[in-house]
Amino acid sequence: MFDHDLLTYLEGYLTEERKQRFLEVLQTRTKHITVAIEDVYQLHNTSAIIRSCDVFGVQEVHVIEDRFGKRLDKNIAVGAEQWVDVTRHQNTSDCISTLKDKGYQIIATTPHNDSTLLPDFFPSSKSALFFGTERKGLSNEIMQQADGFLKIPMVGFSESLNVSVSAAIIIQEVAQKVRDSQLDWHLSESEVLEKRLDWTKKSIKDVEGIIARYLMD
Repeated sequence: MFDHDLLTYLEGYLTEERKQRFLEVLQTRTKHITVAIEDVYQLHNTSAIIRSCDVFGVQEVHVIEDRFGKRLDKNIAVGAEQWVDVTRHQNTSDCISTLKDKGYQIIATTPHNDSTLLPDFFPSSKSALFFGTERKGLSNEIMQQADGFLKIPMVGFSESLNVSVSAAIIIQEVAQKVRDSQLDWHLSESEVLEKRLDWTKKSIKDVEGIIARYLMD
């Protein structure tokens, strides 16, 4: 049972501007698309992708840390991780099965096969966009289990972009298509309440002490 009284109590510690900002941002957030990052070695690339998700309204990110361990650079993320829900997976199989269980189709981003061009792609069903390592791209496991493939059209001599740049381009365009559509892409009422409480807690210094006093009253 959601504690509405606790939310109201804690929001009393926020400015009206802060509370309004949370509401505005949550109206643009979506879980219709999510992003999965597989074994991206460079710290700043993983962090930059998470920041792009925050900027373009994608609420959930999945990070596969099979080979390189925890590679998130919080300094580069510039606080984005506190606004985006990041789920870490020890291996690719776990990530894929988790997303498929939640009803997502697996979309592998790759420039090297007969992929759908980004302008032609529309996520009519829930879609997980997978981004791979800087040099080798996505693993064979993802390529074999993918429901579709996606690439950015390029007209120059270079065949690929830095993974964080590719992710930013794709996330921005796909998220905008979703927001402009008639899909049921918004967070549910309960999800909005949960994020309001979560973000409010993260905005208050010594919040645990404040909650303890609230429970004693």
